[in-house]
Parts: sequence; C-alpha cells; structure tokens
Amino acid sequence: MAETPPVRRRPPGELEAGVLAALWAAEGPLSPAEVQSALGGRLARTTVTTILTRLHDKGAVSRSRVGRGFTYSPLQDSAGLTARRMRKELDKQPDRGAALARFVSQLPSEDEELLRNLLGGAGGGAPRGPQPGAGDDAS
Repeated sequence: MAETPPVRRRPPGELEAGVLAALWAAEGPLSPAEVQSALGGRLARTTVTTILTRLHDKGAVSRSRVGRGFTYSPLQDSAGLTARRMRKELDKQPDRGAALARFVSQLPSEDEELLRNLLGGAGGGAPRGPQPGAGDDAS
C-alpha cells in the first residue's frame, strides 16, 4: 500500500499576506473573485472571502458594498501594516521600556543606525522625505 504524502500546512499568515499583496498590486478595490484570480485561482472563493473578512475585522482592509457583495481595499501599505503590528505588540507589554530596549539591542547594527537617524533627524517623528532603501512599491 502506498503511503500518503504528508499534508503541508501553510505558515501562519501566509494566506493573509498573499491577499494583501494582491490588493496592494491592484489599481483599485477588488472583489473576492478578482483577488482569487490575482492569486492564480488556486484558492476557493469562499477561502478568499473568509480571509478578506478577517482582514476587515482586523482593520487591515476596508470594504464597500457593490451589488450583493463587497470590494476590498488595503487601509495601509506594507510598511504601515508592519508598524501597526509592532505597535500592537508593544501595547501588550506592561514594561514598554524593557520591550523597546530588548528590541533595539537585537537589531543588526545597520538597522540600529537607521533607527537612530530616523529618531534624531525627524525630531522623534516620522521620517521626512525618501529614505535610502526605504522605498515601498506596495501603495
């Protein structure tokens, strides 16, 4: 009797990342069927709709009623979403200072220098103007 190959489970967040990538690459809002098509049609439309609904519930995408269904748009670009996730994790920590210190201590020296430049050069706020290597084509 032949052995059945093991089922490969996707890493957590892989489907959401794919759906977000499809939305970021789009010229405008997409329906679940359009997202499914953009992903190569390998996921069931119900799966795509579930992922889009979860992303909406998490505040990562907006949706607008079109006929009997919805179209979806990303609320932030990739960098904005990463920043939001980082902030959400930081908000869970009772000792923010310790969490930030540990985060910075584990950064590669290039990232630590970039962070110092961003904080010093922008008066502690968001960076002004384009930063080298910080281009984001997922808008």
